[in-house]
Formats: sequence, C-alpha cells, structure tokens
Amino acid sequence: MTDRRPNGTAFEDQGGGGPAVVLVHGFGLNRGMWRWQRAALSARYRLITYDLFGHGESAPPPGPPDLALFSEQLLGLLDRLSLARAAVVGFSLGGMIARRFAMDHPERLWGLAILNSAHMRDDAAQQAIRDRVALARAEGPGATVEAALTRWFGDAFRFANPQVMELVRGWLLANDPSVYAEIYAVLAEGVGELIAPKPPIACPTLVLTGDQDYGNSPEMTQAIAAEIPDARSIILPGLRHMAMVEAPEPVNRALLAFLNAHAPGGLDG
Repeated sequence: MTDRRPNGTAFEDQGGGGPAVVLVHGFGLNRGMWRWQRAALSARYRLITYDLFGHGESAPPPGPPDLALFSEQLLGLLDRLSLARAAVVGFSLGGMIARRFAMDHPERLWGLAILNSAHMRDDAAQQAIRDRVALARAEGPGATVEAALTRWFGDAFRFANPQVMELVRGWLLANDPSVYAEIYAVLAEGVGELIAPKPPIACPTLVLTGDQDYGNSPEMTQAIAAEIPDARSIILPGLRHMAMVEAPEPVNRALLAFLNAHAPGGLDG
C-alpha cells in the first residue's frame, strides 16, 4: 500500500498482534531488502517496512535531504499508523536515521537496533565516500554499483548467488539520478551529528555489524554502543555489509533475542 497522507511514503504493514517493529532500509535500496527477515520477525511482531524518500515507491524528498527529514518521515509513518511506540531497526543509512529519530523523538521508541552503520570515519575513509558521491553525481547510480556489490557481499556468496546480485543491482540502478547523489551525501556527511548524541539515546539498543564490513567496522559498532548506556554490540564473523542477506539466520536470531528481551509486556523465551 502507499501512504499519501501526509507524505507519500510507500509501506507494508504486515499486521499481527505483537508490538510494532519498523525496519528502515539502507541507501539505494528499498523495503524489499528485508524479505530475509520478514517471516522470522512477523511471527511475533507487527512488522512494518517502508521506502525512504527518493527510494522504491516513495515520493522524492520534499526538501533538501538530511537525517532530520528522514527522521520526520518515520514520525509521519508512526502517526499515520497510530503507533505510540515502536522498535526501530535501521540498516546502514537506516541506522543513521534510526539514531536521529531516537534523538528527536525518544518517547516513540521501545527499542533500537543499529545494523552495519557508520561512526566517525578516518580521513581516508571519509575521502573515499566523498569520491563515490562525486562519481554518482557525475555519472549516476550505475557508476558505483559493481564496487558496492563487492563491498557488501563476500566473494564466495557473490559468485554462488547471481540471482541475489541481480536483484540488488536492479534495486540500485532503479534509483532516480536526480536525487541519488544528494541522498548519498547524507550517508557521507551526516555521521557527525550522531557522535556523542545530544540528547543521549536512552532506550534499549543493539548494535551489530560483520567483521568484514570495513566501511561500518567492528570498531565503529563498538564506538556507537559505547555512547549509548547499556547498549549491546554483536560482531558476526565472516560477513561484510549486507549480512542480513548473506546470513539471515544469525542476524534474525540476534534481532529476535534483543526484541524479545525488551518488548512491552515481555516476549522473552
């Protein structure tokens, strides 16, 4: 279904009687990336997925894209669904948006999961992502796709799963070149406003990455967790950026254990 009230956000609400969990996808992707999590999570939770502005079936950004704009998009979705609180699970750029939302609207969260998301980059890493933004601005999404697939998936998985590679490649190439680079710049430049968050993030938090996700490294995951009281960090071995696609079982186990432990009313066990 597509919500045109108030902001043109395409979303899927799988219903269910459990507490609400909202999944926020990464840059260049869309709500379809969560297909490997849907069955596991929707068995216990009201699962909601949606497309960020400028992605998938959602409208273009209604103003210059930044983390605050995407945070307000998420707030509008919760209001549209009459959800007082939800757990928010964000991947990569989605993890940045989830942190911004936790800072802007802490009363709307019962849990926060940050997957494969960035903390402060060193100078070389920051220049590398700025170079990719410049390339995307000059040549469009196609200029960055193949390098992204290499960063995102382990070599063995990539070669053994050409259908998955074609699916993800298609998602990336479907992006509108007129806004793709501008949103990419949010991924590149938005991290600074999330460092040592003010106000502090106070809700239960899980931070997870793969030990081979060099752009969103174990050190970044540990740094994010260190800035959030009582946050738990998990590093999954042998995985790059899109761990939830390459190895959904350990990711889903970690998410369910976290959500079950903190769900309103208690679902642990």
